[in-house]
Amino acid sequence: MIEPAIGRVLEKTGSRFALVVLAARRARQINAYFNQLGEGLGSYVPPQVHSLSRKPLSISLEEIDADKVVAETED
Repeated sequence: MIEPAIGRVLEKTGSRFALVVLAARRARQINAYFNQLGEGLGSYVPPQVHSLSRKPLSISLEEIDADKVVAETED
């Protein structure tokens, strides 16, 4: 079973495309954060949820599910 459930996360973004783009962008940010930890730069935001997963994409989906990361909509 996938956690968080894709249907539940999909409701938060409104479309599959928006979910994929948002999750991928945040996963890249999380990956960059972990890669720059030893350098002391601190230019990226750390993960916003406590996760047992070590995969950036899983962490980003958990953040979206917890409403820590939301997509901006252009009107």
